[in-house]
Amino acid sequence: MNLNERISKIIEYSELTSSEFADSIDVQRSNISHITSGRNKPSLDFLIKIKERFPEIQWDWLIKGEGEMLIKPETEVIVEKQKPTSLPDLFSLIDDDNFGITESEDSVQKEIPRESKISDQMPEKEKISDSQRLAVQEIQPKSQITENQQNKIIRIVMFYDNGKFESFEP
Repeated sequence: MNLNERISKIIEYSELTSSEFADSIDVQRSNISHITSGRNKPSLDFLIKIKERFPEIQWDWLIKGEGEMLIKPETEVIVEKQKPTSLPDLFSLIDDDNFGITESEDSVQKEIPRESKISDQMPEKEKISDSQRLAVQEIQPKSQITENQQNKIIRIVMFYDNGKFESFEP
């Protein structure tokens, strides 16, 4: 059986007309008539489209004509699944007969939010509130600074608004 005859057999197997088969594998209708008449040979792309549309067809049979047309269904191995064990009742987990009677032991401790823990770690003098005024540094007049009296000027640079500059060295 040649490739053209195998494609005709696949069309019969699909129980579609040639035009419906062409539409289902997304090829032109004229391609089907040319291939089934033997005028043209199918391309690899054409064969891949058939295999994608009909995955139950074996590649060896489609390409070479060897073996069976359809893949034999594998025998299913039935595996018994174990029944899931039911979850225990929440109250059966409590072994204490006095549960709920003694409030001091059974009370729930309210956890402190993380944000408040952070603020407790800061020392008092580092805490800053939004309404607190910033500290003003005292500016000393230049006449009081003795450091500048020892320094000597080595260069003066003046920048102008037109992009030019001048440099003076005393």
